[in-house]
Amino acid sequence: MKQLILILLAAFALLGQARAAVGGIAWDKFPAKRVTDLAALQNGAKLFANYCLNCHSAAYMRYNRLGDIGLTEDQIRDNLIFTGAKVGETMKVSLDPKDAKDWFGGVPPDLTLIARSRSAAGQGTGADYIYTYLRTYYRDDTKATGWNNAAFPGVGMPHVLWELQGQQRAVYAVEKDPHDAKKTVQVLKGFEAITPGTMNQVEYNLAVADLVAYLKWMAEPVQTSRVRIGVWVLLFLAVFTFIAWRLNAAFWKDVR
Repeated sequence: MKQLILILLAAFALLGQARAAVGGIAWDKFPAKRVTDLAALQNGAKLFANYCLNCHSAAYMRYNRLGDIGLTEDQIRDNLIFTGAKVGETMKVSLDPKDAKDWFGGVPPDLTLIARSRSAAGQGTGADYIYTYLRTYYRDDTKATGWNNAAFPGVGMPHVLWELQGQQRAVYAVEKDPHDAKKTVQVLKGFEAITPGTMNQVEYNLAVADLVAYLKWMAEPVQTSRVRIGVWVLLFLAVFTFIAWRLNAAFWKDVR
């Protein structure tokens, strides 16, 4: 229980630093239907294992749970496990926390619950934030990693998906400060490509959507079943309420 609390706190810390996005750039809407698409979830699991699981753990998810999204144990073992771990083990990393702090300035948080960890008023859900975050990296030579992020200014994590997306620079415009007419502020207007990636923009957006769908599924693997069962429960209660009402009328009809 203590470890779970620490993981939640780490997740809140990661997304909490993105508070600059509130009142800044708007979060894009994550295409939520992909959470029920098995092919999208499988692709997201592949991206997670190849690009995220090197530094970020998912200590409350076992590899064999991926059977719920249509993968066999052989497929999981041959395509998603690169550390010699067993299929029944949890998704942990060998990165030493001390090294992580020296290299990145902080320990990469566990991602098991990251997609559920926070939502912002008027901005969206944790999934919306991650979807925006992974698509708004840009080159910034003033940063140690050479990267910055529009959704998470001053981010410590480099752009691990840059080979897929390519490199881009942020385009700003100088506008009047809405709070003080005597001042000006820089406003992000978009991005300009520097070098292309292995995917075009549409392909990359879909890949990120698949990865976020997997993160959202991983945070609550039973969410689809929960919704389906909930619908049946509500239907049962509606029918039972009608039956109970008619029984009550039958029991009391002769009572004066």
